Amino acid sequence: MENRTPPSLSDAGTAFENAPIDKQTRDAGIEKGAYEDSKVPFMTARTFFMCILVSMGGICFGYDTGQISGFLEMENFLYNFADQREPTLAFTWRRSGLIVGMLSIGTLCGALISAPIANHPRVGRRLSIFGWCLIFMVGNIIQIAAEYPKWYDMMVGRIVSGLAIGGLSVLVPMYQGESAPAHIRGAIVCCYQLFITIGILLANLINFGTEGISNTGSWRIPLGIGFAWAIILCVGILFFPETPRFDFRQGKIDQARKNIARFHGVSENHRVVRDQMLDLEEKLASEESATGFLEVFKGKRMMYHILLGVGIQAFQQLSGANYFFYYGTTIFASVGISNSFITQIIIGAVNVVCTFPGLYMVEKYGRRKCLTLGALWMSMCFLVFASLGNFRLTDAQGNSDQTIGYVMIVFAALFLASFASTWGPMAWACVAEMYPGKYRSQGIAFCSASNWFFNFYLAFFTPLITDQIEFAYGYVFAGCNLCAALLIYFFLIESNGKSLEEIDTMYLLEVPPRKSTNWELPEEVVAANALPRIQGQRDRGLRERKHNLGTRGSKTVVENMGASGHDCSL
Repeated sequence: MENRTPPSLSDAGTAFENAPIDKQTRDAGIEKGAYEDSKVPFMTARTFFMCILVSMGGICFGYDTGQISGFLEMENFLYNFADQREPTLAFTWRRSGLIVGMLSIGTLCGALISAPIANHPRVGRRLSIFGWCLIFMVGNIIQIAAEYPKWYDMMVGRIVSGLAIGGLSVLVPMYQGESAPAHIRGAIVCCYQLFITIGILLANLINFGTEGISNTGSWRIPLGIGFAWAIILCVGILFFPETPRFDFRQGKIDQARKNIARFHGVSENHRVVRDQMLDLEEKLASEESATGFLEVFKGKRMMYHILLGVGIQAFQQLSGANYFFYYGTTIFASVGISNSFITQIIIGAVNVVCTFPGLYMVEKYGRRKCLTLGALWMSMCFLVFASLGNFRLTDAQGNSDQTIGYVMIVFAALFLASFASTWGPMAWACVAEMYPGKYRSQGIAFCSASNWFFNFYLAFFTPLITDQIEFAYGYVFAGCNLCAALLIYFFLIESNGKSLEEIDTMYLLEVPPRKSTNWELPEEVVAANALPRIQGQRDRGLRERKHNLGTRGSKTVVENMGASGHDCSL
C-alpha cells in the first residue's frame, strides 16, 4: 500500500476538494507523526488461531449435516422414529424430509435475524457468536432428550440448532473478513468451507463407530460429541477481541487500532495500521446514512449485487452436493454396497482433502475460471452418475450390478472433488467480497438465507423426488450446474488480486465481467488517493454517472465515482 497522506483532490476533480477528516479520528493520531514501513508478516499466530477458532462454526454446520445421513439408517433411530413399521422399519419421505429439512428452516431464520443483532452496539460480532453457540447447545439437548415415539422432538431440536447454524453462517465469514489482513482474507474466509467438510467427515467417522450399538447410544453419542465444537467456539471467542471495524464504528478508535496492529503483527504506528484507520474513518462517514435492514435495496446497483449473491448461494446448494451429504448412506445402500457407512467416510475424506487445493486455486486462477470450469465438470459427473443409475445399475429382474455401483461411487467422488475445490469454498468467498461496507451484513444475510432456503428444498423434497424418478434426479443437478456456469461467466466480476474497494467500483461502473480479469483502476486516480475520500461523499454527490472507462481521463472517473453515491470503501 502506498504512503498515504491527507489527499488534495484538486488534481482529480474539484467537486470533492478539501473533504474534512473526522475530528475524533484526527485526535486519535491517525494523521499525526511518522510511521514505520517495515515488512508485514504473511500471517501472525493471532490471525492463525482466530481463523481456526472462528471456523469452528463451520464444523458445527458440517457435523450436523453429516450425522443425520447416518442416523436415517441406524436400527435404533428407525425403531424410535420411523413411521413405516411393516414390512420393515423405514421412513416415509414426509417424515424423513421433516427431520432432515427443518434444520434448514431454522438456519434460514437465523441467517436473517443475525445481521441486525450483530450490528447492535451492545452486542456486536463477538457476543453474537457466543450467543448462537449457546442456542446450538440447547438444540442438541432437545435432540438428545427425544424419546420413542416423539419424532417431533428431534425435529424441533434441529430447528433450534438450525437457528444457531444460520446465525454462525453469517457471522463467521463476517468476523473473519473484518479481522483478517487483506492479503490473506480470501483464503481465511474459505477456511469456513474447509471446516464444514471436516465436520461432515467427523460425523461420518463417529456414525461408523456407533452404528453397531443396539440402543439409543448409536445416535445419542454423536449428538453428545457435537457439544465439543460449540463449547470450543463459545469459550474461545471470549478470548478474542471484537472486529476492528465494529470497534471503530462504536467510537473505540484506540482499540480498533490496537487490534489491527495485532492481527497484522506490526506496531500501532505502522503504515498499514495508519492506512486502514483512514479507510475505516472514510467508510464510517459513508455509512452514517444507513437507516435499516432493507436499506440495502435502495443502494446504487445493489439489486444487481443481491440477485447475483443470492444466485451464487442458490446454485451452491443446487449443485447437488447435499444430495450425497444428507442421503449418501441411503443412496449407496441402494446401489448394492454392503456397508454404505464406509462409503460415506470415503466420500467425506475426498471432500476434505480436495478443499485444500481450493484455498490455493482461489488466488492462483481466480474466482471466475474456477467456478465456471468447476460447474461444467460437476454437470458432466452428474450426467454419468444419473445415466448409470437409470440404465445400467439394475437388470430386468431388479438385481443390482455392484460393478456399476462402484463406478457410480467413483463419479460421485469426482463430483465432490470438484465441488470441494471450487463451489464449496469460493461461493462463500465471492459473497464476502461482493458487498460494500454499508450493506455487508445485510447482503451476506440475504445470501445465506438463499443458501438455507434451497438447502431445505433439497433436504425435504429429495426423498419424494427420488421415490418417483430415482437416479434421474441427477439430471436435474446436471442442468443446475450448467446454469451456474452461465451465471458466473456472464455476471460475476473477477475479484482476484483486487481490493474490496476496486471490486465494488467495478460493479458500480458496470465493467463487463468477461473483461474484468485484466481491469485496473486508472493510475491517476490511485496516485491522487482520491477514490476512498470520494466514496465518503456518497450522499452529497451528483446523480449523473458515466462508465465508458476507455474514453475518459482520471478527472471524469473520480467525479463519476463520487457522484454515484455508491460506497466502495473497505
